Amino acid sequence: MYAVTSQFLAALKASHAATVKADAYYNGSLSMANVPIADGTVTVDRGSKVRRTLNLTIADPGLLPWGSTDTLAPYGQQLVVQAGIQYPSGSTEWCPLGTFTIDTPSGDTEGLATQLTLTGSSSELLLQDSPFTAATSTKGYTGCVDAITALIHAILPNATIVNSTSDGRNPAIPVKTWDAGADRWDAIAEIAAAMSAEIGVDAQDRFVISEIPNPAAATTAVWDVAYGGVLVRDTRGMARSGVYNGVLVTGENTSSNTPPVSYLATNSNSTSPTRWGGPLGQKLRVVSSPLVTTTGAAQSLAQALLRDGLMPNITASVDVIPNPALDTGDILRLVHANGTKELSALQSMTFPLSLGGQCTLTLRGNKTTT
Repeated sequence: MYAVTSQFLAALKASHAATVKADAYYNGSLSMANVPIADGTVTVDRGSKVRRTLNLTIADPGLLPWGSTDTLAPYGQQLVVQAGIQYPSGSTEWCPLGTFTIDTPSGDTEGLATQLTLTGSSSELLLQDSPFTAATSTKGYTGCVDAITALIHAILPNATIVNSTSDGRNPAIPVKTWDAGADRWDAIAEIAAAMSAEIGVDAQDRFVISEIPNPAAATTAVWDVAYGGVLVRDTRGMARSGVYNGVLVTGENTSSNTPPVSYLATNSNSTSPTRWGGPLGQKLRVVSSPLVTTTGAAQSLAQALLRDGLMPNITASVDVIPNPALDTGDILRLVHANGTKELSALQSMTFPLSLGGQCTLTLRGNKTTT
């Protein structure tokens, strides 16, 4: 969760003046402050290759772009979106919601419309747009983080890379070569997985290497979501998709001259309803990567992915008072109307850019707590 003051979190539970803004940038320079927002959403999804997406309705149809360097044209122009709370003192505390490269602006050219719309994507898109132009190898890099940093900086030399893994790990990276035309972002994500982590762009436009969320090991939450506080609507369901009780990780790397390795991690808890071979059956996820060259690395990745797969896929459409400080992977304490309390990981959220709207959260995991 983005660091905010205690005053900010307290204000969310009471009547408060929310505000949003979007500033346009082109080639690193501010081209327009306070783009007039009529409506829109920012969606953050841990399961998506592009973690943050923007859908925006702008109240000035005159901003419809005609030239490639116009403020809202889709040729490198970006929008920096923020949300905040205006305090009675007149000050505003802001939270970033993301930096978005504009994809598709559109509007009525006859002048009949009073608005225009556009979409935007966070900076994973810029790396997906830049596949390898020649065969590219991890040879020569000391560790996984070094290779990730080099692959990102080759396209975005000023990008910030943050290693937020719990132990700040940077394990040695085996040799792998990707062919010309291979997806650069897929390669980066594969390297992050080889260190039993994941990577995505955060609200500050940083590439963050982070732990795979594990509500089962959590003891505290960054935010309480409860009736009488910030919870507006709590619709609960569950889904079989995304849940598995076994992970097989295999690796074979001829470039490093290492023998094939594999590790099968299964839910061996005999009392668990999702146990391997139990009522759920043997629901297996298979992951293969030449970046996994030791049994220990295969075991670490298999166990991390199994923890993620064993989290119940709660199809909770939880509407809350919008909290722009939240991010995917955050551990929340959900307090239901019947008093049941659960620790869950935030899988996705849709944040409204219209004032007075509600924020929809999707949660995974349901560790009962007090």
